[in-house]
Amino acid sequence: MISTLNNRSGMADVSSHRASGDLGLIACTALVVGNMIGSGVFLLPASLASFGAVALYGWVLTSMGAIVLALVFGRLARLTARPGGPYAYTREGFGDFAGFLIAWGYWIALWSGNAAVAVAFVGYLTFLFPPVGENSLYGLGAALSAIWFLTMINIRGVKEASFVQVVTTVLKVLPLLAIGLFGWFWLQPDNFTPMNVSGQSNLSAISATAALTLWAYLGLESATVPAGNVYRPEVTIPRATIIGVVFAAILYISVTAVAIGVLPGTMLALSAAPLADVAASMWGVMGGVLVAAGAVISTFGTLNGFTMLSGQVPYGAALDRVFPDIFAKVTDSGTPANALVISNLLASVLVIMNFSKGLVEAFTFIILLATMASLVPYAFCAVAEIMIRLKRGEKLSDPSLVGVGGLGLLGFIYSLWAIYGSGEDVVFFGFLLLLSGIPVYVLIRLRQARQPSFEALQSD
Repeated sequence: MISTLNNRSGMADVSSHRASGDLGLIACTALVVGNMIGSGVFLLPASLASFGAVALYGWVLTSMGAIVLALVFGRLARLTARPGGPYAYTREGFGDFAGFLIAWGYWIALWSGNAAVAVAFVGYLTFLFPPVGENSLYGLGAALSAIWFLTMINIRGVKEASFVQVVTTVLKVLPLLAIGLFGWFWLQPDNFTPMNVSGQSNLSAISATAALTLWAYLGLESATVPAGNVYRPEVTIPRATIIGVVFAAILYISVTAVAIGVLPGTMLALSAAPLADVAASMWGVMGGVLVAAGAVISTFGTLNGFTMLSGQVPYGAALDRVFPDIFAKVTDSGTPANALVISNLLASVLVIMNFSKGLVEAFTFIILLATMASLVPYAFCAVAEIMIRLKRGEKLSDPSLVGVGGLGLLGFIYSLWAIYGSGEDVVFFGFLLLLSGIPVYVLIRLRQARQPSFEALQSD
């Protein structure tokens, strides 16, 4: 990162902020777990109900793929501690243009993910306060209020945002543990048959559910993004990533199995708050209320984590001069306020455009779009370590590169398979959004070509 170029672009000097090491292992693990365990596990049972119990196979395969990607990001974090996560690794391995496309796609995933989480937040808020669901304007207002309240929190600083993340992570996990551990006593075996009710082949159904369930793992790379604010990032980030993914995988599969086993598929598919309905079926109204409250806290925490990342990714890209300079301007507390505001304006627009649909339908489309936008960066990052090490002078004959290549190939194949499972419409719109960034990159380069270089200014 070139913090010195800030002097000529009007940006505040951020080097001192990036070196502060505000985030330790607990905060980073909370960021990973908090960003993953959110709207996905709380609302996905409704999206998966149309497939039947075959969705559990999708969860297992997705969990295996997520663990591979966690290992990939853990290794990349040891190579470089630069902020930006997938963008930073792709740029170092493949160059500026590839770095820009990945930053663009990853940024799309983050602000569209924010929109999806806000929709899920409203779904569970409706369970607690029914009038929110009875009037679409109330629901829309609640979604937008949550987005902008957390945008303001993140503008205040990283420490404030990380405190919110730790607290909400603890509170969200408790109701999920209760369902995942004790819900097995209420299972109805008949709800697991037939295994596949989608009308598709088993392979197609598993591929489709794998794409949906990957939404619940988006954010597994979260600890890599604010690397400049992490204490001993080369050690802390890999540990936090692996711990977070393994914990989430066990919880996801257990909770989904209970949801499918407790409620009939037709009832589960129509629920705007599926786990609250599951808890109410097992433990009565109070159980449903407690789980709904946990879901509201959970989605709120996830929204906070995604909001943090939606500012950090374009900020890191702007410091490298592959995003417009406006994204690199920071406040006195070192937070990229412009990046946060622009990202969440786009999230708000997406919420407004999709809120007229049913909650489950809107949620399903947005999460698939966010997932597809994330899978392209994941595919690049899967093979980025080889490129980085080769660019640093290592030889193909180095035995360690063989293992790295095998791990990267697994991650790359998994990413391609998950893109296939996203469906034609989602891939089409995701591809258009990705290509829409190319003119932006050209404009940035044209503007830079008209400006004297920083080195020339120094020589004058």
